[in-house]
Amino acid sequence: MAATRRIFTPTPSDRPRITGADLTILLIVAGLLALAVWLAQTAPPAVRGPAISLEPTALPYYAMLSVGRMAAAYTLSLLFTLFYGYLAAHNPQAERWMLPLLDVLQSVPILSFLPVVLLSLSAVLPERVAVELAAIVLIFTSQVWNMTFAWYQSLSTVPGELREASAIFRFSPWRRFTTTELPFGALSLIWNSMMSWAGGWFFLMAAEIFTLGDRDFRLAGLGAYLQTAADAGDLVAIGWGLLTLVLVIVALDQLVWRPLLAWAERFKIEQVESDTPSVSWFYELLQRAAFPRLIGRLWEPLNLAIDRMMIGELAPIRTASAATPERSPVTWLFIGVVAALALGGAFLGGRLLVQVPPAQWLSIALGVGATLLRVSAALVIALLWTVPVGVYIGTHPRAAAVLQPLVQIVASIPATALFPVLVLALLNAPGGLNLAAVLLMLLGTQWYLLFNVIAGAVALPQDLRYTSDLLQLSGWMRWRVLILPALFPYLITGMITASGGAWNASIVAEYVVFGGATYATLGVGALITSATAAGDYPGLLAATLAMVLTVVAINRLVWRRLYRLAETIYRMD
Repeated sequence: MAATRRIFTPTPSDRPRITGADLTILLIVAGLLALAVWLAQTAPPAVRGPAISLEPTALPYYAMLSVGRMAAAYTLSLLFTLFYGYLAAHNPQAERWMLPLLDVLQSVPILSFLPVVLLSLSAVLPERVAVELAAIVLIFTSQVWNMTFAWYQSLSTVPGELREASAIFRFSPWRRFTTTELPFGALSLIWNSMMSWAGGWFFLMAAEIFTLGDRDFRLAGLGAYLQTAADAGDLVAIGWGLLTLVLVIVALDQLVWRPLLAWAERFKIEQVESDTPSVSWFYELLQRAAFPRLIGRLWEPLNLAIDRMMIGELAPIRTASAATPERSPVTWLFIGVVAALALGGAFLGGRLLVQVPPAQWLSIALGVGATLLRVSAALVIALLWTVPVGVYIGTHPRAAAVLQPLVQIVASIPATALFPVLVLALLNAPGGLNLAAVLLMLLGTQWYLLFNVIAGAVALPQDLRYTSDLLQLSGWMRWRVLILPALFPYLITGMITASGGAWNASIVAEYVVFGGATYATLGVGALITSATAAGDYPGLLAATLAMVLTVVAINRLVWRRLYRLAETIYRMD
């Protein structure tokens, strides 16, 4: 880790700018959204989904359905993360397109994804199957971006000595992945997986109950139960739903996440073992049991076969060379498809956008500005408390054993279930709904920062802590020389995903329906939600594109520059 401050001089490729890749991807996304609008206008009315019972006895079944959807979405997220982040980190040519695409996709609100996914699946699958798959895909979109950014950050900051060791031993790409890169990124990936599950719970209500114009799509589940209870103003049912959610979160923490964290302790890079490593009673129980070892013996032949296949088949990923290689016919075909999609996106999107009157464009511009102020306020407030608390939890394992489950519970409780009550309580307070909107954005944003700070603090080598103690570094000097440089890559990852989470949270923070009454404030999130509910498809496309353009510009001009800084200076080597 660099302990001294060096001057960072950006190369032309490092200087922040909007590239042709950004514009092309934006045109393609615009075309997909416009296609969804066309499908929505031509699709037949949907049959109303099953009625949601508010009886407490229905909660175990609903919880099982929701956990199943979350697990399916997480599996997709993990596979996507490992492949996408690996390719972006190892292939500079692919990175030029993949990072802008990731910026665009994480900035598209979940309610704007839903028409694309749901109506496209409804055109080729039975309606109930399409709605179920759409809910899984939408939960996937609330989980995957955080994990992908964290995994990419881990691969970009692998210590130099590990890279040199892999080169000296002539590891194949598969061997380097399994013995160096995946172990190094395991802690960050696990902590961000926990955050992604919390993000999935946050948007579960939107994924299980969705209205598009006069069509009502709903699924039985815990999110639908909480949303139905909130619409009915039934505080008792909301309490039962939240209690069930807390019990599910505690069970997952004790049976899944804590054992994984205890197992991942072996991958920490340090010359001195920690005095108080993470522990888990369930992990210790599994170590003493014979059944896991039996499964391991049965799995070993398949594991060896996979190793032999991947070592033989997986060729090194080619990087950019000084000489421009000749493009193959497949590459030209791919470029042609991308160009056709971009032109189609420009045509379809343009036909819809010309229907938006100037007054509505002005409202969208003002809404983007208002939401940007709320997002900035939420990020500043989150930074003020998550950094010290996250460092404390990450550097005190005994405290983490108590605080980490509590943090995960609080982070996983959908603030959307509590928000109607908060709105009613704050309507007469100074700031009113604006204050309530910032509060909900904070509830949906701060956990991205906290979990990344904890992951960074946990990864801090014990020998560096001992060295700082020997040098008698304390107070601000310890933070400046040791803690903040070590946390910097994790902070940037957390702020990128927190910013995207805050923009996404605006769609439920700025437009609230409770007890038959609608409460809205000025903001692009409110415009997106109201346009979705009213079936105003041109307005939905215009507001969504305005949000996407804003988030992408911020990512490219601010966060990407800081990412390069983290890769070049604040690395653990």
